[in-house]
Amino acid sequence: MTSRLLKPGVYCPIPSFFQLDTEDLDLPSFEAHLLRIVQAGVWPLLAGSNGEAIHLSHEERTTLVRGARRTLDARGLTDVPLVVGTGGGSTRETLLLCRAAADAGADYAIVITPGYFAGALAQDREALKEFYREVARKSPIPILLYNFPAASGGIDLDSELITELASEDANIVGVKLTCGNVGKLTRVCATVSDQSYTSKHPRKTATEEFLVLGGYTDFLLPSAYVRGHGAITGLANVAPHSIKKLYDLSVQSLTDPSALLEAQRLQGIVARGDITLAGSGVSGTKSLLQRLYGYGGNPRRPLPPISREDAEALWNHPHIRELVALEKQISGQ
Repeated sequence: MTSRLLKPGVYCPIPSFFQLDTEDLDLPSFEAHLLRIVQAGVWPLLAGSNGEAIHLSHEERTTLVRGARRTLDARGLTDVPLVVGTGGGSTRETLLLCRAAADAGADYAIVITPGYFAGALAQDREALKEFYREVARKSPIPILLYNFPAASGGIDLDSELITELASEDANIVGVKLTCGNVGKLTRVCATVSDQSYTSKHPRKTATEEFLVLGGYTDFLLPSAYVRGHGAITGLANVAPHSIKKLYDLSVQSLTDPSALLEAQRLQGIVARGDITLAGSGVSGTKSLLQRLYGYGGNPRRPLPPISREDAEALWNHPHIRELVALEKQISGQ
């Protein structure tokens, strides 16, 4: 069992970078970006949707985990946990990926619902629960539920199913809600964020609570007020300091009302940037990283790169310009 705690805060799904000529992994860019994100106070997530996990072989996923752990440890960042995507097409493959990730140095696995046979699974609530029960029971590391209907054939885990799974298995330590359903987040938090619940249903590591994390940052401030725990957001690749500042102010405002006005201002800038970047997908994120830091490149085929015209329009979009300016101000760069 890992000794690195999964804490409330901001998590960033790190892209997998590829060499332009061969599409082989570009490990130097990956390691440089990992350090950039962590040094901004944001926790990393590897081989997620933004990391193009569906485009990676099992061996490449392992390579990224080993490289990340080695890179962090070499910089003295030994307390930073690694959350790794281990979703597969079957329960068997998912467990193979969980074990491989654990062996490579992962601390937690985030598991998306298999969506290839969504038509059958979506109608069978017990089958959905059994998938997560079995993975949690057999995974050597704790898991998070990953609810992303757009990437799971439309399967959308409801709040009751999520809280039932959280209550039944202490090896399930959180959920990422990329459904964007603020009501669902509120309902889940109303159950799992209560102190009496944490005492009655402790995770396997006694000091951990069940984390409820949004999949976007456009409701990071409101989620703090319903006892949410932060977000896992691709926007943190572009603006990690800004989103970390927004999270910190949101938490601070719960006990210090003087922080609320600035939190609201930052939430507006971040929310506008979030919806704008989300529309351009992985290729848009990579194009912005190329502009900002000199690395990014293209996604793996068949996912197309962003066109030159669209990349230029994204870079010059007022919401992105405002976010980039905020990031430079907060980071001091």
